[in-house]
Amino acid sequence: MPLIEISDPSDPRLEAYVSVRERDLVGGHGGRFIVEGKVTLGTLLTRSRFPVESLFLCETRIDPLAELLARIPQDVPVYVAPQGVMDAVAGFPVHRGVLACGRKGDIPLPAEFLEKPLPSEGETTSTLLLLSELSNHDNVGACFRNAAAFGASGVLLDAACCDPLYRKAIRVSSGASLWLPYAQGGTGGEMIAAAEAAGYDVWALTPRADAEPLPALAVPARVALLLGAEGPGLPAEMIARARPVRIPMAEGFDSVNVATAAAIALAHVFAARG
Repeated sequence: MPLIEISDPSDPRLEAYVSVRERDLVGGHGGRFIVEGKVTLGTLLTRSRFPVESLFLCETRIDPLAELLARIPQDVPVYVAPQGVMDAVAGFPVHRGVLACGRKGDIPLPAEFLEKPLPSEGETTSTLLLLSELSNHDNVGACFRNAAAFGASGVLLDAACCDPLYRKAIRVSSGASLWLPYAQGGTGGEMIAAAEAAGYDVWALTPRADAEPLPALAVPARVALLLGAEGPGLPAEMIARARPVRIPMAEGFDSVNVATAAAIALAHVFAARG
């Protein structure tokens, strides 16, 4: 595998990596996304459904990554630079010394996504995680990690959610957002309608006292767990369209982090199915 040595931070071949942090914030990568670190690079090269466009590595990382680099197709350029050059290009100290660029392609809308069977569905059972208006990348990444850990078939996000292929979301997901099937777009109500049309019972997670307690519920064959943004949670009209479900908590405390709530609900469903 040929390595392309870079000594000039203004080299045009590194355009995808310029000012990574700022471009993350404004969605400036276009149809690309950036991954950072060895773990997510390994997932991108071995398990991801997204094509790899290029790699950008610190020269000190070549030998430690030799096994992973052997998996790279010959037509994927691997740019190598000293730490100072890499930091100047990215716009921040890339402490892990590992960046890679992938191509998103077309991300389907929830209704389109559910028209075909999902790869990990069993003959009769399936679990979906539905996320509405989650704007925090850490929470989205953690939700993907939890969905993968507890065997969810996929994740649906409305258009108000942040991009699960944002660099930090990928890292927090431990690479799960690179391979776990997902769809994004439309409104929360359209997402619920798509799940119901595909035969899923939609459970809306809410701290409301009149909601049914999660441990008391039998798990249906196809269930979609719906969660809203940290703080405001789900709006009343969305809860009314689904089955309100609450996680029992100690008196005087009614909520946990949205990713924690997702993990508890997913674990309940996973354990109920044995």
